[in-house]
Amino acid sequence: MMQLSIFLENEKGRLAYALNLLAEFNVNIQALSLADTKDYGVLRIIVANPEEVAQQLREHNCVVKLTPVWVLKVPDSSGGLAGVLDKLVNEGVIVEYLYAYVEKANEQAQVVLRVRDTAIMQAAMDKLKLE
Repeated sequence: MMQLSIFLENEKGRLAYALNLLAEFNVNIQALSLADTKDYGVLRIIVANPEEVAQQLREHNCVVKLTPVWVLKVPDSSGGLAGVLDKLVNEGVIVEYLYAYVEKANEQAQVVLRVRDTAIMQAAMDKLKLE
């Protein structure tokens, strides 16, 4: 899956501007994460048509990067995420960052992962039969 990373200056109204653009484009945000440094923030979002949305944002002078990520279903219970991460670590997967959301349709927790090596992640996914 491709994630949109939208780079925002740490200035009043920049996050609202980006979110209002997405609303104007009729984009439904499925998941999001916001991280910041002193000078800028990174709004990471999962949407249905990431390439199209990225182009629309660029046309409005937003700095956007498409990043490959993995979305895994994890048990929505105590220790569910820890169990999945333990299996991935045992296969050599290094997680750079993650964020989670709950899918309304079946109330299942989902985790968005950015990993260092996609080939190792793919091998782990195949071996462990993770969704």
